[in-house]
Amino acid sequence: MAEKFTRWDASDQLKTEEDIMAYFEACLDDDPGDGSLVRAALGDIAKARNMSKLAREIGLSREGLYRALSTDGNPEFATIMKVIKGLGLRLHAGAIRHSKHSAEA
Repeated sequence: MAEKFTRWDASDQLKTEEDIMAYFEACLDDDPGDGSLVRAALGDIAKARNMSKLAREIGLSREGLYRALSTDGNPEFATIMKVIKGLGLRLHAGAIRHSKHSAEA
């Protein structure tokens, strides 16, 4: 009997607001500094919540939103902020305690 595998999709795991918030916070913390993980997280959250509806709400085409949040996407910061706001999320600022710069001070 051959095993059947399906592609794992993070959006399938985002069932509650708590799941979404924890996932987004973890991606903010773990992003390598180029925004790639944050962009991917926003795409996953948008898929979990309804990408088409979000696109309409923020004034983009569905295809444009998918493209902006794709691995090859390079959306403007204003687009990222529209997506974050449209998803009902917030960015949080705080000092990084293990920063190389704080050790030098």
